[in-house]
Amino acid sequence: MTELAHVHLPRDDEEVRRPELVEHRELSTEQWANFENYMREIFTAFGMRTDTPGTRDTPKRFVRALYDATEGYEGDPKLLTAFPTECKGGASCEINQIVEGPIPFFALCEHHAFPFFGNAYVGYIAHEEIIGISKLTRLVRVWAKRFTVQERMGDEIADTLQSLIKAHGVAVHLEAHHLCTQMRGVRELHPRTRTAVWRGEYTKNAHLRDEFFHLSGSRAT
Repeated sequence: MTELAHVHLPRDDEEVRRPELVEHRELSTEQWANFENYMREIFTAFGMRTDTPGTRDTPKRFVRALYDATEGYEGDPKLLTAFPTECKGGASCEINQIVEGPIPFFALCEHHAFPFFGNAYVGYIAHEEIIGISKLTRLVRVWAKRFTVQERMGDEIADTLQSLIKAHGVAVHLEAHHLCTQMRGVRELHPRTRTAVWRGEYTKNAHLRDEFFHLSGSRAT
């Protein structure tokens, strides 16, 4: 099994980005028709018969499926809701973790537009606000349903969570299989890429990082 690890520790002068979480995409009827025709031409050139009962609508289905798979670009307004922290003060408020995972995700690699898929594990140490547990799943999928790379996706999840609730610390661990290495190129059968991103207290405290992996049931590399 191939294992690759990417760990991002932010620089002191690195700004936390607050991405746009509510956007809207809209394609005209003419655009849909054009894109379907382009795909019909490509599929035909590659060898597909597009005049059979099973393939006649394949170009249309493909374009619609690709649009649905990238709906993360529209954001998610439900992520903008946070709640007061449950912590009552004291040192424990800077070490108590909230951990969610595994959160399944599917994404499209921007290099080949092939899928990569796996599980995300997200943890944070609350400061003045907490976020609903289901919002962590929404957060992962907002960034997964795009053309992206795994390394950036982990950074974006961490930065967005940090910007939403100003947590004492954020941890994100992703494990994924990449079809671009399985269906083309080196054609490895069972490669798995692991990436870890730390923010705040996690960058300074190895015990917190170890506890995060223990609580999440994921494995450090």
